[in-house]
Amino acid sequence: MKILSILKKLILYSEPQSNNEFELLEDEPYESDHGPLDGRVIENTDESGDTKGEAKDISQTQTSQSEQSGKKATPVSYIEWNQMRNRSEGSEGKSTEKSEGSSACKSKNEKPIDADLLRNLKYIEQELNSPLNKDIVIRKFRIMQSCDAFVVYIDGMADKETINNYILRQLMLRPVPENEQDVCTVDYITDNLLAANEIKRESDFKTAIREILNGLTALFIDGSTECVIVETRGYESRSVSEPLNETVVYGPHEAFVEQLRTNITLVRKILRTKDLITEIMPIGNKGQISCALLYIKGVANPKLVEEMKRRLEKIDIDISIGSGIVDQLIEQRPFSIFPQSISTERPDRTATFLANGHISLIFEGTPLASIVPITFFDLFHTSDDSLLRWQYSSFQRYIRLVACCFSVFLPGLYLALTLYHTEMIPSELMSSLHQARENVPFPGLLEVLIMELTFEIIREAGIRIPGAVGQTLGIIGAIVLGQAAVEAGLVSPVLIIIVAVTGLGNFSVPDIHLSYSLRTVRFVFILLGTMAGFYGISLGLLVLFVSASSLKSFGVPYFSPVAPKTEKNPDVITRGAVWSQTQRPDYLNTGNRRRAGSPVMNWQSKEK
Repeated sequence: MKILSILKKLILYSEPQSNNEFELLEDEPYESDHGPLDGRVIENTDESGDTKGEAKDISQTQTSQSEQSGKKATPVSYIEWNQMRNRSEGSEGKSTEKSEGSSACKSKNEKPIDADLLRNLKYIEQELNSPLNKDIVIRKFRIMQSCDAFVVYIDGMADKETINNYILRQLMLRPVPENEQDVCTVDYITDNLLAANEIKRESDFKTAIREILNGLTALFIDGSTECVIVETRGYESRSVSEPLNETVVYGPHEAFVEQLRTNITLVRKILRTKDLITEIMPIGNKGQISCALLYIKGVANPKLVEEMKRRLEKIDIDISIGSGIVDQLIEQRPFSIFPQSISTERPDRTATFLANGHISLIFEGTPLASIVPITFFDLFHTSDDSLLRWQYSSFQRYIRLVACCFSVFLPGLYLALTLYHTEMIPSELMSSLHQARENVPFPGLLEVLIMELTFEIIREAGIRIPGAVGQTLGIIGAIVLGQAAVEAGLVSPVLIIIVAVTGLGNFSVPDIHLSYSLRTVRFVFILLGTMAGFYGISLGLLVLFVSASSLKSFGVPYFSPVAPKTEKNPDVITRGAVWSQTQRPDYLNTGNRRRAGSPVMNWQSKEK
């Protein structure tokens, strides 16, 4: 019966079941080729000029009533459209549940600051485990000899010079004003006494403690239900250096560091626009780290930004160290072997993605930026592609694609040819292969697995051993072990060449996550080639493409703009000339499609 039901499902057509996954490409468009609509309604027309469809209002009832009454529907902008959509979803009960959940969560997590200074001091000591925690510094003093106060900071993360000269000195050594009642108010202290460039007032204990753990200093005043958070971060960090993994021949030589503010500055130094938005959010329940969400307002899809915020806010984890953990927690298909985001250590590459309409995540303590959404073809792009002439960069991309194919299929094809399809090999070459394998005591599969595992061990050892010693060990180890294995008759010389070309092809893949996935898939194709020859490899290739085709990165299909077919993009594999790239990718559904003027080189025009 199960077989009959399966055959019935394969033969008979059934409507696809709706899912709740985030979609971006299939969403109604809200932009035009030359920028935002500014209130215009989008209409798709065919060659005869007949309207195929339009971006309709979410409120279908009001639209139908206006059409029945003969009145013209009022066009709306994409911002109003999103607002009406949110209200429409709220009318179905979602907004009510969200508001109830947020209010309950707010009342549960917030701890208001008390007006009694001693109670605040006891709570701070209890939460920060003082005096057991020796790097927590609590300094008690009196403001102008009029009221009690104390400051809290972490030794080593806060700058002591800033605290001594611009907080304590300003509060303790200032002369007492005539009106002594104004001295102990937060308004007077923030407006007249504190000489800091960035301060804010906070009434929640949880938020204040989080800021203290980030390196800021909290000032508590007797009789006030608010504390003053002063920017005093001064922990040590390494200076900006050259990229270690994404080296380029032609282009900038700056890389991200572990300090969040420095990384944001590196991006802003390239994108000097007022529309570059930076939103900082805490990630984690206990050990919270700061996460910066970067996007360009008016270019990035607002729906994409809201979806990213929703996923980050819904992460329930105690401690999150680095971007690698968060990337796995926000991806749409966590069981897929393919990467669904790009991690880069280059600010210029991050700026390029932001300018195209992507969004970026930068985490405190991680010298990397995560880019979403992405496609499969983005993984083959490098930073110097946009700086080189289009002929050079296109040739390099095709080389990387061929190297990728070698990395995945070459060992499996070798086994399939030598085990099942020997008639496809020329007789002279087949004779050489038999002579080379005469003294090899192992079957073909075991021989390939031994060499592949040996190569992986050498590569892993070269990575773990620090400095130039690791690179030297990898090169010498491969040469010595390969030569010794051939002389001992353990492997054939042809297999040494195949494994070496396979490894070089894997090194040619620009993205490290895609490189790891290809290394894993390679062993699957080795087994398939051994079991069924070309038929097994064809079946594995079919499953691999079906799996990748169904994958989406934040609503964008993985093989866009090829499958599904979208508007032509001159920067997929073959890179078009710079002057031909006048529009942003269509699959991102950006707010402003136009990236450059048409024509770009106006100096060629005869008109002055």
